[in-house]
Amino acid sequence: MAQVMRVGNILKDECKDWFLNKHYLRRMPPISHCYGLYVEGHLEGVVSFGKPVSDHLCRGICGDDFKSKVFELNRLVVNEIGQKNLASCLIGNSLRALKKHNLIIVSYADTMMSHCGYIYQATNWIYTGKTKARTDPFSKGHPRHCNETTKRQNRSAKHRYVYFAGDRRFKRQARRALNYPVLDYPKEKNKRYDADYKPITQEVLFGIERGI
Repeated sequence: MAQVMRVGNILKDECKDWFLNKHYLRRMPPISHCYGLYVEGHLEGVVSFGKPVSDHLCRGICGDDFKSKVFELNRLVVNEIGQKNLASCLIGNSLRALKKHNLIIVSYADTMMSHCGYIYQATNWIYTGKTKARTDPFSKGHPRHCNETTKRQNRSAKHRYVYFAGDRRFKRQARRALNYPVLDYPKEKNKRYDADYKPITQEVLFGIERGI
């Protein structure tokens, strides 16, 4: 018998344990919208969307006229419970819920983590290419990317995906304003990181602070 699944809004505080203990970045992102995936009444996955800090990113997707509409899918964590397509179900239903807001969603698949973005391909996002690897001045809160010699942090190349969540008129106008070429989906070997629950002990916190 198929398990009963439901996706609905959840509070920011309900995401905290997932993002600090299960997601590989181990830190909270800015959150404007967050959704949870319930299987047989149990929370088995969370996804969050937030306003990007970078104004350059917001303007770069579809120009100044649409910069206020740009949001980022910035966290996704799903338990592996022996059932396929849980992540696709969570993302797909979340995007449908966001349509009423007329938003442009951007998300990235990190090449440093051997991520290709197959989950975005499965949910019909537009692929717009890969960002360039770069370095920028070290900022507090990102110690594991910091080069102790140069005091600069590395930014790995990332696959960039865009999704237009809105009514037909909005999607047509935003798609016309897209500043990036629409490219074929990349096909690379995808690596899954270990998302098993691991409480953050003092030793783990020390390792994160030291960039270990």
